[in-house]
Amino acid sequence: MKRFSKLVTVLFIAAIGLTANAQSKLGHINSQELLSAMPETDSAQKKLEKIAMEHDLALEEMTVEFNKKLEDYNQKYNQLSELVKATKEAELQDLQSRVQTFQQTAEQDLQRQRMQIFQPIQEKAVRAVNDVAKENGFTYIFDAGTGAVVYMGDDAIDILPLVKAKLGLK
Repeated sequence: MKRFSKLVTVLFIAAIGLTANAQSKLGHINSQELLSAMPETDSAQKKLEKIAMEHDLALEEMTVEFNKKLEDYNQKYNQLSELVKATKEAELQDLQSRVQTFQQTAEQDLQRQRMQIFQPIQEKAVRAVNDVAKENGFTYIFDAGTGAVVYMGDDAIDILPLVKAKLGLK
C-alpha cells in the first residue's frame, strides 16, 4: 500500500511540472476500499491466515514441549544431581531460545508472504487506476484512503466506481 501511495505522489509531482498552466482534472479514490472490493484480497487474506495458523500451531507445539520439560525439571529438581540439573537447564535454555527464534522467524516469514501475496493485487489495482485516469483524462488522482489528501474540493471526482467497473466488481 505504501508503494501505491508513493506512486500516486510521484505521479502527482511529475504532473505538476507538466501541467502547471493547463486545466487539470482531479480525481480521488480510496485504495483501501478498492482493495477490499477485489475478490483476490479475500483469497489472499485466507492464504495468509492459513500460514499464520500453521506458524501458531508449530509455536504452540514447541511451547507445550518447553512447558512439559520445565514442569518435569521443577518436579524432579531436588532429586537431580548437579550435572543433570545443569544439562536440563541448558536444554531448557536452548529450547526457549529456539521458541523465540522461531517466533521471530515466523513473523518475518508472514510479513514476506504478505508482501508476496498482495503485490500482484496491488499492481492490478494500480494498473486499473492508471487506465481509468488515462481513459477519462484525469491529471491527478489522490488516494483518500491513505490520508494523503490535504484538500478535496466538492468538484473532486471519486473514480472508485469507474475502477470497480474496469475490474468487473460491484
